[in-house]
Amino acid sequence: MTVAYWIVAALLGLFYLYSGGVKAVRSPERLKPMMAWVDTVPLPALRALGIVEVLGALGLLLPPLTGIAPWLAVAAAAGLVVLQIGAMRLHLSRGEVRETGLNITLIVLAAAAVWLGTVWV
Repeated sequence: MTVAYWIVAALLGLFYLYSGGVKAVRSPERLKPMMAWVDTVPLPALRALGIVEVLGALGLLLPPLTGIAPWLAVAAAAGLVVLQIGAMRLHLSRGEVRETGLNITLIVLAAAAVWLGTVWV
Protein backbone atom coordinates (compact mmCIF):
# COMPACT_ATOMS: atom_id res chain seq x y z
CA MET A 1 0.00 0.00 0.00
CA THR A 2 2.85 2.38 0.70
CA VAL A 3 4.23 2.11 -2.82
CA ALA A 4 0.77 2.62 -4.32
CA TYR A 5 0.23 5.73 -2.18
CA TRP A 6 3.55 7.22 -3.24
CA ILE A 7 2.84 6.60 -6.92
CA VAL A 8 -0.56 8.27 -6.70
CA ALA A 9 0.71 11.08 -4.46
CA ALA A 10 3.67 11.77 -6.77
CA LEU A 11 1.43 11.96 -9.84
CA LEU A 12 -1.04 14.25 -8.12
CA GLY A 13 1.75 16.29 -6.54
CA LEU A 14 3.45 16.93 -9.87
CA PHE A 15 0.18 17.84 -11.55
CA TYR A 16 -0.94 20.24 -8.82
CA LEU A 17 2.47 21.84 -8.33
CA TYR A 18 2.55 22.72 -12.02
CA SER A 19 -1.13 23.62 -12.38
CA GLY A 20 -1.24 25.64 -9.17
CA GLY A 21 2.09 27.28 -9.87
CA VAL A 22 1.03 28.63 -13.24
CA LYS A 23 -2.30 29.84 -11.86
CA ALA A 24 -0.49 31.61 -9.04
CA VAL A 25 2.02 33.48 -11.21
CA ARG A 26 0.95 33.70 -14.87
CA SER A 27 -1.26 36.43 -16.23
CA PRO A 28 -4.80 35.50 -17.24
CA GLU A 29 -3.93 36.36 -20.85
CA ARG A 30 -1.19 33.72 -20.87
CA LEU A 31 -3.47 31.18 -19.16
CA LYS A 32 -6.45 31.70 -21.49
CA PRO A 33 -5.17 29.40 -24.29
CA MET A 34 -4.87 26.54 -21.75
CA MET A 35 -7.80 27.41 -19.52
CA ALA A 36 -10.68 29.18 -21.27
CA TRP A 37 -12.50 29.69 -17.97
CA VAL A 38 -9.97 32.13 -16.45
CA ASP A 39 -11.88 35.15 -17.77
CA THR A 40 -14.93 34.16 -15.66
CA VAL A 41 -12.98 34.15 -12.39
CA PRO A 42 -11.62 37.27 -10.64
CA LEU A 43 -7.81 37.47 -10.54
CA PRO A 44 -7.57 37.16 -6.71
CA ALA A 45 -9.69 34.00 -6.86
CA LEU A 46 -7.47 32.58 -9.60
CA ARG A 47 -4.35 33.29 -7.54
CA ALA A 48 -5.96 31.78 -4.43
CA LEU A 49 -6.92 28.69 -6.41
CA GLY A 50 -3.32 28.31 -7.56
CA ILE A 51 -2.02 28.63 -4.01
CA VAL A 52 -4.57 26.08 -2.75
CA GLU A 53 -3.44 23.62 -5.43
CA VAL A 54 0.23 24.07 -4.51
CA LEU A 55 -0.57 23.66 -0.82
CA GLY A 56 -2.61 20.54 -1.61
CA ALA A 57 0.35 19.05 -3.49
CA LEU A 58 2.69 19.84 -0.61
CA GLY A 59 0.14 18.40 1.83
CA LEU A 60 0.14 15.11 -0.06
CA LEU A 61 3.91 14.81 0.04
CA LEU A 62 5.48 16.57 3.02
CA PRO A 63 3.61 15.12 6.04
CA PRO A 64 4.32 11.49 5.10
CA LEU A 65 7.92 12.33 4.16
CA THR A 66 8.62 14.09 7.44
CA GLY A 67 6.45 11.87 9.63
CA ILE A 68 4.89 14.98 11.16
CA ALA A 69 1.08 14.76 11.22
CA PRO A 70 0.78 12.25 8.36
CA TRP A 71 -3.02 12.47 8.63
CA LEU A 72 -2.70 15.82 6.86
CA ALA A 73 -1.98 13.92 3.64
CA VAL A 74 -5.43 12.35 3.84
CA ALA A 75 -6.97 15.77 4.48
CA ALA A 76 -5.08 17.26 1.53
CA ALA A 77 -6.26 14.46 -0.77
CA ALA A 78 -9.85 14.94 0.40
CA GLY A 79 -9.51 18.67 -0.25
CA LEU A 80 -8.32 17.96 -3.79
CA VAL A 81 -11.41 15.79 -4.36
CA VAL A 82 -13.60 18.73 -3.30
CA LEU A 83 -11.56 21.11 -5.47
CA GLN A 84 -12.05 18.93 -8.56
CA ILE A 85 -15.78 18.55 -7.92
CA GLY A 86 -15.97 22.34 -7.98
CA ALA A 87 -13.88 22.47 -11.14
CA MET A 88 -16.15 19.94 -12.80
CA ARG A 89 -19.20 22.00 -11.84
CA LEU A 90 -17.59 25.07 -13.43
CA HIS A 91 -16.90 23.20 -16.68
CA LEU A 92 -20.40 21.76 -16.80
CA SER A 93 -21.97 25.18 -16.15
CA ARG A 94 -20.00 26.50 -19.15
CA GLY A 95 -21.10 23.57 -21.34
CA GLU A 96 -17.54 22.17 -21.46
CA VAL A 97 -18.39 18.51 -21.09
CA ARG A 98 -15.19 17.34 -22.85
CA GLU A 99 -13.02 18.98 -20.22
CA THR A 100 -14.58 16.99 -17.38
CA GLY A 101 -12.59 13.87 -18.28
CA LEU A 102 -9.49 15.30 -16.58
CA ASN A 103 -11.59 16.31 -13.57
CA ILE A 104 -12.97 12.78 -13.22
CA THR A 105 -9.47 11.30 -13.49
CA LEU A 106 -8.16 13.65 -10.81
CA ILE A 107 -11.14 12.90 -8.55
CA VAL A 108 -10.47 9.17 -8.85
CA LEU A 109 -6.74 9.61 -8.16
CA ALA A 110 -7.34 11.89 -5.18
CA ALA A 111 -9.99 9.52 -3.79
CA ALA A 112 -7.49 6.68 -4.19
CA ALA A 113 -4.95 8.77 -2.25
CA VAL A 114 -7.53 9.25 0.52
CA TRP A 115 -8.17 5.52 0.70
CA LEU A 116 -4.50 4.55 0.48
CA GLY A 117 -3.56 7.20 3.04
CA THR A 118 -6.25 5.94 5.40
CA VAL A 119 -5.03 2.37 5.10
CA TRP A 120 -1.40 3.43 5.40
CA VAL A 121 -1.60 6.07 8.16
